[in-house]
Amino acid sequence: MANFSKSNVPQFSVDVYQNEYLPEGGREVNAIVTVTSTGGGTVGGTAVRAYAAGSAPDAAVALMVDCSGSMDYPPTKMRNARDATAAAVDTLRDGVHFAIIGGTHVAKEVYPGGGQLAVADDRTREQAKQALRKLSAGGGTAIGTWLKLADRLLASADVSIRHGILLTDGRNEHEKPEDLKAALDACAGRYTCDARGVGTDWEVKEVTGIASALLGTADIVADPSGLSADFTQMMESAMGKEVADVSLRLWTPMGSEITFVKQVAPTVEELTDRRTEAGPRAGDYPTGSWGDESRDYHVCVRVPQAEIGQEMLAARVSLVVPQSDGSVETLSQGLVRAVWTDDMAASTSINPQVAHYTGQAELAQAIQQGLEARKAGDFDGATAKLGRAVQLAAASGNEGTAKLLAKVVDVEDAATGTVRLKAKVEDADEMTLETRSTKTVRVKR
Repeated sequence: MANFSKSNVPQFSVDVYQNEYLPEGGREVNAIVTVTSTGGGTVGGTAVRAYAAGSAPDAAVALMVDCSGSMDYPPTKMRNARDATAAAVDTLRDGVHFAIIGGTHVAKEVYPGGGQLAVADDRTREQAKQALRKLSAGGGTAIGTWLKLADRLLASADVSIRHGILLTDGRNEHEKPEDLKAALDACAGRYTCDARGVGTDWEVKEVTGIASALLGTADIVADPSGLSADFTQMMESAMGKEVADVSLRLWTPMGSEITFVKQVAPTVEELTDRRTEAGPRAGDYPTGSWGDESRDYHVCVRVPQAEIGQEMLAARVSLVVPQSDGSVETLSQGLVRAVWTDDMAASTSINPQVAHYTGQAELAQAIQQGLEARKAGDFDGATAKLGRAVQLAAASGNEGTAKLLAKVVDVEDAATGTVRLKAKVEDADEMTLETRSTKTVRVKR
């Protein structure tokens, strides 16, 4: 484990957990890479820099509020959305740039307007809340237009941390799926975005897809009365981000290649296809913005065959941020090793961290496949997959997921995964399970 810190940079550390021993002919190396950031009160991005107490925070936030016609059914939904957005505005630190967008089949600037961002202080927060009181529901849903307007507004600020918060209650029915995908592709890497679905009439894959593409969080707020607490927590988290545009850089020696890279805690997120080349035999995988937090990544490397007794560096893991001159600064590093041995006990032992997160990834997949089978009327397939999910949740101590599963299936024996599908399942329970299926528990060390 290496750890580099300077007075103007939050401290990042990289720890690598693996079984480095391979049998003769073994070529696959698995490692869990734990990245931890500590030391608040700093901001970062194109050039990581600190700010003194009382000076302007280096952040901009765009709040996107669904104002489509369905937000009036029931009327409390729109009122709760206004109140939640007001609560988020109250959570903004002084000096943060911000804007509020009303989203229908078009995107409209609610505050401050004129293609500008406001700077948070007592006066602008009060003005924003007055503007929110005038929001009413009417029109369709074209989320891509909301995201593109947020991008234009956020790009107008000379800041490092750019963040969006998006709330919707319905399906994206007034633009083509390819339009939303094009908007996400255009916004990816430019700002992060948390997405929330309120009620039960929205499409889980749309909301989770937005959050995934923009490296944010996704969740369901089934009861609109819970929006204010959720929005406050989201904004507090956004205000805690200190360093933007952090990438996991993986270098491999000649003959080795990366098989996959995925975040496995606090949620499962596939990163393999997001690689951008970063010089000879090196690639960068985006991780978004960081505050005081820790995340785990599963890295799998395919190495060339070697003789018993040989050892090699399978991969070097670096955490990097871009600098204003086009270079990158390395915040921390770790090493993934491979050692060939004829000791069967050593080479067949599975590292506990690798085993745990392999199970958590399988758990997320089993839930998603089980719910898809249930929707398609394949009840035998759904029972098998959701039973396996119950078994994995119990074995790994993922109590949160186990409770959500128990609302969709009757559990007869968690240890063996013996379950029966419930005859009637509330929409909110099924959607909550699907939305939160990728949430994992940390391995006990």
